[in-house]
Amino acid sequence: MVHSMTPKAGLLSMISAFLTRVPVRVHTFTGLVWPTESGLKRLVLMATDWITCLCATHVIPEGEGVKNDLLTHGITKKPIKVLGHGNVKGVDLDYFNPKDYDLQTSSGVFTFVYVGRLVADKGINELVSAFDRLHKINSNTRLLLVGWYENDLDPLLPITMKRIEEGNGIQMFGRQDDVRPFYAQANALVFPSYREGFPNVVIEAGAMGLPSIVTDINGSREIIIDGKNGVIIPSRDEDELFNAMIYFIDHPDAVATMAANARPLIASRFEQRYVRQCLYDFYHEVLNER
Repeated sequence: MVHSMTPKAGLLSMISAFLTRVPVRVHTFTGLVWPTESGLKRLVLMATDWITCLCATHVIPEGEGVKNDLLTHGITKKPIKVLGHGNVKGVDLDYFNPKDYDLQTSSGVFTFVYVGRLVADKGINELVSAFDRLHKINSNTRLLLVGWYENDLDPLLPITMKRIEEGNGIQMFGRQDDVRPFYAQANALVFPSYREGFPNVVIEAGAMGLPSIVTDINGSREIIIDGKNGVIIPSRDEDELFNAMIYFIDHPDAVATMAANARPLIASRFEQRYVRQCLYDFYHEVLNER
C-alpha cells in the first residue's frame, strides 16, 4: 500500500504507485486549493487532483466539505468517505489541557487570539482592520497574532503591516513551537480564513476551552456548531467579523456557555486516539479486501 496526503506528493505518489502496480493506493485530501482560484490556474489544479484520484484506488476527504467539492466538481466518481468525523491528526487532550494553565486573562481586557500563517488568504487583512475599528471604540481589547509572514507567497496589504507594527492592542509573537500559553491567555479564537481542509488550530483552541469565530468554509463549519461552541460568519467580510467580535465582548454569558461547550465537543469527535483508530480500521478493511 502507498498512502499520500499533500497535493504534489499525492500526484507523484499515486502516478508512481499506479505504474508500479501497487495494489492499494490511498490519497487523503486535506484541503483543496482550486475552489478559491480562477481561470487557467483553477483548471490546472483541478486536473492534477483528477489525475491523483484516477490513479488512486481509495480517496479519503478530510471532511464533508472537501468530499462535497470533489464530487460536485467531478474530480472523482469513486465511492469516497470521511473517516470518523473528519480530520487526519486529532488532538491530544492531555497535551492541550486548560487545567495545566492559569486561565486568568488580563483583568477587564477581552483577548482574541489568532494562530497560523499571517497571509492574505487566512483573512488577516480583514482581521487586523476589524480589530483596529474595535480597539478604537473599546480600548480594553487586544489581539494576539501567533504566526509568521510569507511575503513572497501571499503578502499582506501595506496598511495591515503598518497597523500590526504600530501595535494599538495588537501583539505580534511570530512562530512558536508551543502555542498553548497563547490560547491560555485568550478569551476567544478568531480564525477568518478563506479556505481550509480541516484546521487543527480550531480543534486545538476548542480543546483549550476557547470558543471560536470562524468563517463559513470547509473544516471550520464542521468543527464549530454556530451558537454552541462559537459563531460562523461569511469569509472575506470585515463587517461581519467586526460585528462578531463586538458580540463576543457584549455577551459574556453567551461566550461563557460556548466556552463551556468547547472542550467536550472536541473530545467527543476529534480525540487523537479515536482519529487514529478510524485510520487503523480503514487500513484493516482495504488490505483485507486484497
